[in-house]
Amino acid sequence: MTFAANSRFEQMLGEGVARPVFFQGVFPFLGSGLTNPRLLNSELIYTVPTGCKAALMYFRGGNASDQLIYLSVMSDGVARRYFPIGPQDGTHVELVIKDEISPGTRLELHLAAGSGVMGTVVVDVGFLEWKEK
Repeated sequence: MTFAANSRFEQMLGEGVARPVFFQGVFPFLGSGLTNPRLLNSELIYTVPTGCKAALMYFRGGNASDQLIYLSVMSDGVARRYFPIGPQDGTHVELVIKDEISPGTRLELHLAAGSGVMGTVVVDVGFLEWKEK
């Protein structure tokens, strides 16, 4: 794990050696159980390119359903981070611990909700990608 100050990442962006990558959109969902997360949408997949690293910088999400949901950032099929969102609520998390994500890692955004729960979720998840030195 890396404990990284935002200034390092801001500097990388300013110097043009890093670029932002986003998972963004408004998506309908139908829950299949809180212990059964599913890929939210096929647009929400990102593979860290060869020769690069990445870091999850922040998560913003809104839940328009009347039930608790959670979103999870999956890393090669394993949950990396969980973000619960209450009914009719939203959240913003700027991560303090920013793990470096290795080249070739496949990242996906999954959602879990109670069985039969229908709703809409708004997501804005930010990653930063940079060339390995």
